[in-house]
Amino acid sequence: MRDPSLRRSLALFRAFLREPSEPERCYELLARDAAGQVERFQPLRGATVVDIGGGTGHFTEEFRRRGAQSFLFEPDLAELTAGGRRPEGAVLADGYLLPLSDGSADVCFSSNVLEHVWDPVTFVSEMVRVTRPGGLIYLSFTNWYSPWGGHETAPWHYLGAERARARYRRRTGHDAKHTLGENLFAVHIGPTLRQVRARDDVRVLSARSRYWPFLPGVITRVPGLREFATWNLLLILRRCPS
Repeated sequence: MRDPSLRRSLALFRAFLREPSEPERCYELLARDAAGQVERFQPLRGATVVDIGGGTGHFTEEFRRRGAQSFLFEPDLAELTAGGRRPEGAVLADGYLLPLSDGSADVCFSSNVLEHVWDPVTFVSEMVRVTRPGGLIYLSFTNWYSPWGGHETAPWHYLGAERARARYRRRTGHDAKHTLGENLFAVHIGPTLRQVRARDDVRVLSARSRYWPFLPGVITRVPGLREFATWNLLLILRRCPS
């Protein structure tokens, strides 16, 4: 699917809505889309790719299908084995402290993880550390003020995280998977862009809405509006020569 395009955005959104009942279809489509975005900037064939927080390994498997040597690092054993099997070559490891030497990866990849870490600055620094000079960093996350910022409690998180969790509990009979301040954090686009652009070890190649169907880089330039309308921020960075 052409990126950006209305057809692509609708296909991804439909897959997202069906994720609870058709997770394999959803994540396979998302993995193909993300790998295509990476290949615009960095060839995958023969590349070493580090997938941080990739859960059951759909992204890692797609990178391998495209000829990369891809390795999955996931801190949550339950997420790692959620598909009924542990992905081949997966490592149980924290994204804050990867068991990798400096400059090990041609591509360091993280999809929808940053909102689940309490220290985004350290997480990004670790991604940069393990990427070789000239290598690529792919980082996307769902910001808190996005319509989906509350994850399963969205959009009621706009009325407050605790109120949204209470409503979810009443509606479903069980607690939400995510709790603000524990495994979900209010990450915002403006501060994230400022932190990344202030670094002297990376160059921003793209800062855009991951799913927006047209002019995806425009909405991220508008303070205030971008916090709601971007939905999911995608940053593609180039590691500067040391």
